[in-house]
Amino acid sequence: MSYWLKKSEPETYSIDDLVAQPRKTDHWDGIRNYQARNFMRDQMVKGDLAFFYHSNCAEPAVVGMMEIVGKAYPDHTQFDSQEKYFDPDSPSDNPRWLMVDVRFRPQVFEYSHATCDEGREAPI
Repeated sequence: MSYWLKKSEPETYSIDDLVAQPRKTDHWDGIRNYQARNFMRDQMVKGDLAFFYHSNCAEPAVVGMMEIVGKAYPDHTQFDSQEKYFDPDSPSDNPRWLMVDVRFRPQVFEYSHATCDEGREAPI
């Protein structure tokens, strides 16, 4: 099993948004970084865990844990011209961008979060 860091700005998509989804499961779309795409495609597998990190906010922190629930598949937003992450150059027969489905893991980080400073100070 591998561990990953998935970050999102809380005003765009927060841990509360994930918890509000049916079965507390949602797709993690909008990734437009080649290295992150390659990790999803080549290394992420069902059962891996991911830290949910709130970024670009007053208190950036790991706020929860998620489980990867399946293999990466084409990100539908790349094909929709109305979407923020539309990519007119991505071929439909060989999509450039991928996404994975994630499920909230409530038993971890249920009542607390970890900031970057706390992570730096934690013993290994």
